[in-house]
Amino acid sequence: MNKILALFSEPVARDLLTKEVLPLYPDFKEIIRLHIKPYKKLIWETTYHVVIAYRVVFARQDGGEEKLEIVCSAHSSEPREVVHKVLNFLWRSGLADQEIILPRPLFYSREFNGTFYRAIEGKNLLNFIKDGERNKIEAMVAQAARLLARLHAVDLPADMDIFSEDNRFLRSVVPGRDMIVKEIKERFKGAYVDDIAAFYEDFIAQEETFFANTDKRWLIHGDAHPENIIAVGEHKIGIIDFTDFCPADFARDLGAFLQQLEYKIIRNLDDHTFALEMKHRFLDAYLQAAGLSLDQGLQARIDLYYRWTAIRTATFWLLKHNCEPEKAAAAIQEIKNNISNKRHAQD
Repeated sequence: MNKILALFSEPVARDLLTKEVLPLYPDFKEIIRLHIKPYKKLIWETTYHVVIAYRVVFARQDGGEEKLEIVCSAHSSEPREVVHKVLNFLWRSGLADQEIILPRPLFYSREFNGTFYRAIEGKNLLNFIKDGERNKIEAMVAQAARLLARLHAVDLPADMDIFSEDNRFLRSVVPGRDMIVKEIKERFKGAYVDDIAAFYEDFIAQEETFFANTDKRWLIHGDAHPENIIAVGEHKIGIIDFTDFCPADFARDLGAFLQQLEYKIIRNLDDHTFALEMKHRFLDAYLQAAGLSLDQGLQARIDLYYRWTAIRTATFWLLKHNCEPEKAAAAIQEIKNNISNKRHAQD
């Protein structure tokens, strides 16, 4: 039996949380109720990738009750201890304030290769997009820009080993160019593979040219998209999913967020004009918050990562279980058109 199944057992989860969480909250006496909700449950014979929410009611020492949602992100092979270390670093960095909310790191389980943290409770930007709540979308897009500007300004730690090596460069981002090209070639008998391989080679070369001319690195989210931005009340915003945090080029977050913001708005609202407005709103708010101007070099890097994110979406359509190659073909053609027409990420 796969050992990760134990984390879906109430008695096992109760014992683990009692042992690890109660010492962190002296005002709590015991767990009185526990509900387990799987967010992701990918379990094979010996490997796994799970995200589990534990909705816990604690008895307080003063006789009251307090509810917490605790999340476990566990993977049989990916470095979840890194996530815990990154969360601890961010928690101490001063990034969280009156506007920005971060999950609180709780503990790391070596047995399950899982990190446990106190969840941010709220509604993500993607849900607001799906619901067509345009005023809230406008507000959150600007908040997300300010949050990323603050994140990119955080001083990197002396110990850079807390970050995974894999995600720092496009050439090594999981699952990697070689694996993607190999899988597409095998599945589609050579179709799409030349385009995908050429895109990856071009994007990797552009990034390596930039890094060859600077030693500068910024702390980036690495997977910036609307589903990872959380509204907490009216005026606070949170960020989740710390697997891909790493020192890299801050333009990667900008290009990725612009592409995913556009993609999600068009897919859910079918409104190209609104998508364009929100892209400009995001980029303008970021540049203002970061005190930057959009010069030719920064624009080129944002465009690079925008296109890279679009191609990652295309590969998703090709490699998912029920593949949709027609969507991938459309995405590939669109990127070709963008390049030939010199269209920028925010256009």
